Amino acid sequence: MGEQADAAFKTTGSKWLLPVSEYLGFPLDQVNFLACQLFALAAAFWFRLYLCPKHASPLVRHAVATLFGVSFLIFCFGWYAAHIVAAVFASYLIITKADINNVHRYSMVMAMGYLTLCQVGRVFIFKYGILSTDFSGPLMIVTQKITTLAFQLHDGMCKKPEQLSPEQREMALRQRPTLIEYLSYNLNFLSILVGPCSNYRDYVDFIEGRHIRRRLRLAHSGACNGQNGYDMLPDPSPLHAVCGKLLVCCGCMLFFLIVTRSLPITHNVDPDFVSHAPFLTRLAYAFFSIQAARPKFYFAWTLADAVNNAAGYGFMGLDENGQPSWDLICNLNIWRIETATSFKTFIDNWNIRTGIWLKTVCYDRAPRHSLALTFVLSALWHGVYPGYYFTFITAIPITMAARAIRKSVRHYFLGYGGVKLGYDVLTWASTQLAICYTVMPFLLLAVEPTMIYYRSMYFHVHIISILAAFVLRQRHKPREPSATSDTPSSFSSSSSSSSSSPRLASLQCEAAHCNNSKGE
Repeated sequence: MGEQADAAFKTTGSKWLLPVSEYLGFPLDQVNFLACQLFALAAAFWFRLYLCPKHASPLVRHAVATLFGVSFLIFCFGWYAAHIVAAVFASYLIITKADINNVHRYSMVMAMGYLTLCQVGRVFIFKYGILSTDFSGPLMIVTQKITTLAFQLHDGMCKKPEQLSPEQREMALRQRPTLIEYLSYNLNFLSILVGPCSNYRDYVDFIEGRHIRRRLRLAHSGACNGQNGYDMLPDPSPLHAVCGKLLVCCGCMLFFLIVTRSLPITHNVDPDFVSHAPFLTRLAYAFFSIQAARPKFYFAWTLADAVNNAAGYGFMGLDENGQPSWDLICNLNIWRIETATSFKTFIDNWNIRTGIWLKTVCYDRAPRHSLALTFVLSALWHGVYPGYYFTFITAIPITMAARAIRKSVRHYFLGYGGVKLGYDVLTWASTQLAICYTVMPFLLLAVEPTMIYYRSMYFHVHIISILAAFVLRQRHKPREPSATSDTPSSFSSSSSSSSSSPRLASLQCEAAHCNNSKGE
């Protein structure tokens, strides 16, 4: 027990905050992470107000953002930060020296290969996740950025505009970035620790002071022009959005302290609990423990979004009420997650930016087997823990069954208020239980606890979903080609909506992505 307690207060980074860690009873790596994010929040306000484009050149803003980001890496991860910096420099050599026709392929192989090597090392270094925050997290975000930029550079320099989709044309790059621009994009303090990944063009527009004006012009193209329009108005303040997101973070933190810590995930595979607790008790505990585990992700992603907004980044346009929306790079929609009545709805609103990345670099570009390749890329990106692959594989029959059931049953309940409400409640409960069953291995990580859990659940979701998918598929053969809305992913349907209307605050969070192969 003593060794386990000591392990919680170990870190690969700075130990300056060890007294704080011991006093609060939180692992030191989490304390370091939180300290950096809170410092980043304060620095973001300073960056927007005192280092704004009117007062500082883009070179200065790039340099400061990079220096802060590298400092955070060293503080949190010590010499392991060298892995992240090395990957960025190696990728820059590729985009500047390699054949531009193959730069996207070389960047993908290098970034994913290096990430995979580090993920393998992580299993042995951290022994199945002793540290909840380690260098592989930032490396995963940097991998997204490296590959996103490489593909957008290839689009702009190797393809004709008519060969690109509308959003690909909008984000295509027609010249290579300078070294400082590249370092700033990948290592800036706003997103280095937990993301999210954003488009290079959006980031450079933000650094150079064009971000908000460009988004307003996109939202109101043709409605106003130049000096008679938005260029004469002051930039909208992100303060309201930041305060709202910080309130969400406070709520998530309180929930974590009061509820989450009292419902440990590992209790689901406790031998005594599995042996003596009734099935319904085990099922209920699994449900509540998974529900309780989500707020830590809500906290991290919402705080990261608030940090970007505080710096003036993440402006999306005006919502339907004419109010500024700061959800351009949001990573989740909590309300839609908690009220999801389908597996797809849950996935579409969870880890949104990763879904967009998978769509951008894989699903939209694969000549064939796009869903399978996207699944493989998602699995490799997440890491090599067996639990991840249990989650991804389990998600496949559940997704197929959910679509088949929805297609077969849902239309019977439309148009009847009370019946429709009952149907929604039933599908909500089914979805949430299926999500708990699917993501449990993702948190347990190893094979043995995963099999203990699934045996304790009698593999009931696997069995039900496979039977439902098989039986209902026989009843519903493909009727006509127009049924593309139920293809194995909504990547295709989202490709046009991602850039068509920047006005709506929720549009970026609900469209332009889907990753039905991703079971996180």
